[in-house]
Amino acid sequence: MEKLVSLGKILSDMNRVKIIALMQREKELCVCEICDTLQLSQPLVSRHLKQMREAEIVQTKQSGKWMIYSLCNNETIYCLLDTIQEDIKKLPKVISCATR
Repeated sequence: MEKLVSLGKILSDMNRVKIIALMQREKELCVCEICDTLQLSQPLVSRHLKQMREAEIVQTKQSGKWMIYSLCNNETIYCLLDTIQEDIKKLPKVISCATR
């Protein structure tokens, strides 16, 4: 039950839902790409990513000095994302890191 409650808390914030949706569309993103694309501050995005990592929704991998984020294989998240496919298409185009 705790995982379901944790997932509900994650999905109760529009910024976190946008981050998840952007990751679903782009597959892998670094923090600066999320910040620049969604026009959110780095501390806010990092806090959201930490919460999502703790809830086992996102995973990380190191790429040089960059931390790359992607969605974990989570059927529940994928099912929910299927219901907002049109909204995902409307998200802004990713502003890529020039240095990554």
